[in-house]
Amino acid sequence: MKRFGWILVVLMLASPAWATKKITVQQLKDLLVSLHQDRKTDADMAAELKQVELTEELTRSAMNSLVSYVSGSLSTEQIYVLEARSAVLPPPAVDLPATPAPDAAAQKAILDKAVDYTTKTYAQLPHLTATKTTVRFQDNVEAIAPVSGMHSGGSSVDPNLVEADHFIHYINSTEVPVDTQNGAEKVSTAKDKTQWGQNGYIALLGQVPVLSSVLQDAQTAGTISWLRWETINKKTTAVYAFSVDKKKSHYAVNYCCFPVSEQAGLMHFSGKAGSGVYTPVGNLQTHTTYDQYFKATVPYHGEIFVDPDTGIVVRLVLQAEFKSSDNVQQEDQRIDYAPVKVDTKALVLPVKTVIDTEVVPNGDSGAAKFTTRHTLFTSEYKNYQLAAH
Repeated sequence: MKRFGWILVVLMLASPAWATKKITVQQLKDLLVSLHQDRKTDADMAAELKQVELTEELTRSAMNSLVSYVSGSLSTEQIYVLEARSAVLPPPAVDLPATPAPDAAAQKAILDKAVDYTTKTYAQLPHLTATKTTVRFQDNVEAIAPVSGMHSGGSSVDPNLVEADHFIHYINSTEVPVDTQNGAEKVSTAKDKTQWGQNGYIALLGQVPVLSSVLQDAQTAGTISWLRWETINKKTTAVYAFSVDKKKSHYAVNYCCFPVSEQAGLMHFSGKAGSGVYTPVGNLQTHTTYDQYFKATVPYHGEIFVDPDTGIVVRLVLQAEFKSSDNVQQEDQRIDYAPVKVDTKALVLPVKTVIDTEVVPNGDSGAAKFTTRHTLFTSEYKNYQLAAH
């Protein structure tokens, strides 16, 4: 019975204290209408929304239609979280075009246009600069102490992290200049002194997936197939599904930083035999450093959204695949492309990205508590200009 009791305690620690409710967009609206009619407070409404997981995409137009039912800033924040976390999902079936799927020849013709556009136009984009504004939402920001143990003089990184909010909420907003070349965002060479991991946050390093590279991976894997029609920016768009195994993948992930712990010292227990009372003697300490990166090239799957008339790719959805033992357990991305006027030309460029991640921040640290951390990054690109030479 004792062993069962300990297992139960561990499961309770590892599991969230709330039950997620999976609902459709219509059910979300019904919930908000009910809460609004019951005159629930902003905090009460937000608490209800924190327990919701959508099974369909909450489109921007659908989200805007819900504004009149929310009570304030807290519930509005959770609506934005639901929009971002559902970004890679298909919209409700009632929002999909009733147009029959094209025949095999027409499907191939649309895909050929996409390949031609990606290689001859998108991959030849000039060197550009832009401003990237990123909003971070996150849960579970606790961090383990850098030094701990019996007779330790160590202290926690930040005492405010102990009582962390277990639900996803707004953290901060950052604005940085970025460079793009041939449609690919360049990795910043500026030195980053932020203490990632130790501050309770992760950093996404490396290059954002490049459209031309993704399409080449999907072609090489030979798994591109017709999926559905979908309406994007009021136009019927062709959607293709694909998957890429690890051998053919160029999808690289790079996360910073995860803890590594080492124990030093010696501890033993002393006491009179048979007394049942033993006292710890010694000095055993655990030293934790946040210098472990998670780097890997991973298999992935996703969807490509193509304008059937021009072959222009207007959206890309990517879902990386990880091993159960990895520090990173989820990375879902959506990249939206739209025409942007640069100098005197209209170029189709990334205008918005949404990245939904799940990590096990203390998984390799030897810490007693194994939690997951979800972080949402929503980024918008503005002020595209030709780079000065």
